[in-house]
Amino acid sequence: MLNSPIDEIKARLDIVTVIGSYIKLSKAGANFRAVCPFHSEKKPSFFVSPAKQIWHCFGCGLGGGIFDFVMRIEGVEFGDALKILAQKAGVELKPISKELKTERSRLYEICELATRFFEKQLYESKAGKEAKEYLLKRGISEESIKKWRLGYSPDTWQGLANFLTFRNYKQEEIEKAGLALTNERGSFYDRFRGRIIFPIFDLNSQVIGFGARVFKEKDKTEIAKYINTPNTLLYDKSRVLYGLDKNKVGIRKKNECILVEGYTDVILLTQAGFENVIAASGTSLTPYQLKIIKRYTENLIISFDMDLAGESATKRGIELAQSLEFNIKVLSLPTGADPADVVAENPAHFEKILKEKKSIVEFYFDNAFDQFDKDKIEGKKEISKILLPVIKRIPNEIEKSFWINELAKRAELKEEAILAELKKVKIEEEILGLEAEEIVNLPSKSRKDLLEERIATLILKDKKNMDVINKEDLDFFSPSIVKVIELFQKNLDMSDLDSELKNLVSYLSIKAEIEEEIDSKEELKNCLKEFRCLQIKEKLDKISKDIKKAESEKNTKEVEKLFQEFNNCSRLLNNIEKEYEEKNN
Repeated sequence: MLNSPIDEIKARLDIVTVIGSYIKLSKAGANFRAVCPFHSEKKPSFFVSPAKQIWHCFGCGLGGGIFDFVMRIEGVEFGDALKILAQKAGVELKPISKELKTERSRLYEICELATRFFEKQLYESKAGKEAKEYLLKRGISEESIKKWRLGYSPDTWQGLANFLTFRNYKQEEIEKAGLALTNERGSFYDRFRGRIIFPIFDLNSQVIGFGARVFKEKDKTEIAKYINTPNTLLYDKSRVLYGLDKNKVGIRKKNECILVEGYTDVILLTQAGFENVIAASGTSLTPYQLKIIKRYTENLIISFDMDLAGESATKRGIELAQSLEFNIKVLSLPTGADPADVVAENPAHFEKILKEKKSIVEFYFDNAFDQFDKDKIEGKKEISKILLPVIKRIPNEIEKSFWINELAKRAELKEEAILAELKKVKIEEEILGLEAEEIVNLPSKSRKDLLEERIATLILKDKKNMDVINKEDLDFFSPSIVKVIELFQKNLDMSDLDSELKNLVSYLSIKAEIEEEIDSKEELKNCLKEFRCLQIKEKLDKISKDIKKAESEKNTKEVEKLFQEFNNCSRLLNNIEKEYEEKNN
């Protein structure tokens, strides 16, 4: 009998499936491993144990169960993680009172209700039907309109605001959700009016914000074509990738991600069968977005117009992707066309463009040589100005050498001159703020700490190893290690542990599972021998200090007593070391 929704969620969901929906896991014996999503690393040190339903990263020290993972990766509190996992598990949560709901939960509700309001307007209002007709003419199917939950915001000042306040949501809450504004005179009005609405979803397909587009010709020249939800508690444009909730499986399956500029591009490409496409906010790429993409693939295909000669946000985003060692390709679209136009006219044409994609370095080369005259000295300098930083960022020395040679040939320059200029190039990489916020600073561990962990790991590996340990040994262990050993020994419930102890349990448990097959009992004996020696050496050090103090105080009896104690400890240390040497000879 399951006592709570938490127990039911844990019973229904497998940790490998949950974590695997966020990051790419690979099999590692009985466990799974991945590159950690919480700190920057090249070699995977993040492990998931299906047997124990826990995870741990040996690089940054984070770990826990499914709730800990979702809370951290979604950046939410426990209540919101419970809601996310309940939806995944199909577990119905009992309604909670308005007073007990978190601010975040209320904003989710407001965004969901707003989406339903916009959807209804698209289908039932006169202007909404015009907007829907526009979408159909663009090539977006009825099925896609429903799948992406497209809507229409009526061209009135308080249509949505009145709808939400009537349902007992406060004006401040509606404003905090990014759906309304208050002017200088105190008037409260809708942010989105007379526009097609594109709901923006988080990874769990919950609405967190909106993009809004004008569609009438007269509006296109008078007001901004697109407006978006401002940053809110739910929505941060630097961390959101439109379409990822629906296309993350396709990205992982294809092992490549097509990055486009607009919502319509994502919808039409997905509709045409390209189910590995997403859009950033505009054409810029942030460290956060790139780290999210890297959970699914390291192959990035860029499909929007780029002027790489200037210091554009696009260029900075691409440079950042290069520094993160993405394999970047670029699509060459017809002049003036975007992916939506190409695929709406002929999906096979886009497929052909996709097959002819260029590497980012090749694209830079073609772009630079098309813009400037290589036969003039000024042209050579401008070409080099664009290409030298690109070449400098190439991590592989063989590939770097190839492009240096290519630049020398095409620009008719000597390699020596290029190498000399390359040394002068300074590249300023952005620091990934995500790591600074989320990585745990692991404290340095003493030899005693490491031995304790090793001993606990060997006990977790095989309960029979407890026979090797004396009760006196446990008296010298830290309380947390003793607690872990007792929990494991007696099969006690670990759900009520504090987060620090729970993290230690996950760390030691997974460490025991991924430990290579060795004679664990013999290894344990060796560790205990060293642990005991350390204890005696610490005691000898303390006695030496006490002897000096007693001598300075001219306390003869205390000095004699301490010397006797010192000699006894020394003999014990010698006996342990001698016994160990005899066993190994």
